[in-house]
Amino acid sequence: MLKRKVESLVSQKVNPADPNTVPKFIEEVKKPPIARPTAGDSYYEIRMKEAKHQFHPAFPRTTIWGYNGIFPGPTIEARKGKTVEVKWLNNLPKKHFLPVDYTLHGAVGNPEVRSVVHLHGANVNWESDGYPEAWYTNNYEFTGPAFRRKVHAYTNHQQSATLWYHDHSMALTRLNVYAGLAGFYLLRDTNEERLNLPAGDYDIPLMVQDRSFNEDGSLFYPETPDPDLPVFPSIVPGFLGEMITVNGKVWPYLRVEPRKYRFRILNASNRREYNFSLSNNEPFYQIGTDGGLLSNRTELTSFELLTAERTDIVIDFSKWKGEQITLLNTNETEDSHTRTVMQFRVDLPLKGEDKSEVPERLYPNMDLHEHMAHTIRNLPLGISFDEYGRLMLMLDGKMWHDPVTEKPSLDSIEIWNIINTTPIPHPIHIHLVQFKIVERRPFNVDLFNQTGKIEFTGPPEEPRIYERGWKDTAKTDPGMVTKLVMHFKEHTGNYVWHCHFLEHEDHDMMRPIRIINDAHPVAPPHADEEPHQDDGPSNGS
Repeated sequence: MLKRKVESLVSQKVNPADPNTVPKFIEEVKKPPIARPTAGDSYYEIRMKEAKHQFHPAFPRTTIWGYNGIFPGPTIEARKGKTVEVKWLNNLPKKHFLPVDYTLHGAVGNPEVRSVVHLHGANVNWESDGYPEAWYTNNYEFTGPAFRRKVHAYTNHQQSATLWYHDHSMALTRLNVYAGLAGFYLLRDTNEERLNLPAGDYDIPLMVQDRSFNEDGSLFYPETPDPDLPVFPSIVPGFLGEMITVNGKVWPYLRVEPRKYRFRILNASNRREYNFSLSNNEPFYQIGTDGGLLSNRTELTSFELLTAERTDIVIDFSKWKGEQITLLNTNETEDSHTRTVMQFRVDLPLKGEDKSEVPERLYPNMDLHEHMAHTIRNLPLGISFDEYGRLMLMLDGKMWHDPVTEKPSLDSIEIWNIINTTPIPHPIHIHLVQFKIVERRPFNVDLFNQTGKIEFTGPPEEPRIYERGWKDTAKTDPGMVTKLVMHFKEHTGNYVWHCHFLEHEDHDMMRPIRIINDAHPVAPPHADEEPHQDDGPSNGS
């Protein structure tokens, strides 16, 4: 069947560089395979390597970089409280196949290809967090100044959640993630399992990304935003692809039974924002956000995801037997190809009675409240220009290499007021913690830029209905102060916060955080010490 479709497409002269010629809903999307332990039941060795990937049946096979050579990488399944160890092996070539900007901080004088893995959303010791200067090259020939560990230990001391892992190398994140270095990490616990949510074949993670291609099927990424710049190749302010992929397939479909399905949806794009809804405008249930399950289910007809945000939803297809429903991105116009994400086909026979549930009450409520805070920080997002005249977005007016200014104390609760003076929203990600969005409030941007004074121009706005759970990435709207509350607990050390638009992150919209304990000081990440030689599983298996 697929072979006949491909033969038909070839006769239609599909051009991978032209989305107008690329037919939609030709190939079925698959769940990424589950990673299997290398030793024991919780030690993994996962290799980053170059491979070929089929984005669309009518495209030539495309060069990608993948964890274990696949895109997305294998899904790691973990349990709360049980440590998982992963040795992320860099088997990548020495030359990048995407355009590298050598003028960015962290790129100057360092090897062209570097890697370090960040488990996004994890409560983890800083040496296993994927600090951007903890990079290393193939076979550890060269290592970054903050490199400490060959084996990352994930203790999983947090509630069940949809986490994801991705490259986090200084000045290369945008290229390495675009090349394919991303995968799911699903953390489970007994509270979740007691709920009888859709599971197994009916629990499907969906990684949504935009991509563009050259005529030969290779990945396209721009070499410069302006040919007159003195830098070439040069970082671009942001990249938007011309086609949408789901789990590595261009505009796929999914055949489903007329029953309930759970979908864990991740926006893993470099820059694109999505507003998801179903083409039949029917409602569905939201059951979770970045940090895990909600206290109570929420009925939605649409939800927004900026880059790195996740949502956990249940769609009941039982009323739509025989129908075809499109998952839409309504941020785009009716005539835009990127308005279409994927298609659901309710054409599979029901294998048995659907006994899964979506309980109204999901997870114990453990809220943080702003009156608990020990510290309040006002942190502006602003615009600047670098020495080459390129636009640069900044956090608190500082560069990555400026001294650390955010130094929360261990076991402290803080309020961060993110003051967005720029004309666009930014997805702000804070490593280590899950936080709650308290409110957003409009303010006088001109007055703030002139005097540094916050003058509110309207009442506070509650978080949107789909972002009221635990979050590790938050949309900070332009002209608004977004108030976040968070608890720094369990770990001390060197972490980061940054914009998760990957081009912004790579161009210095990232700052260090140091969680401190006066009784047990933590060395800066560049301290002169020998890296741990942890070459295998700690249990000796």
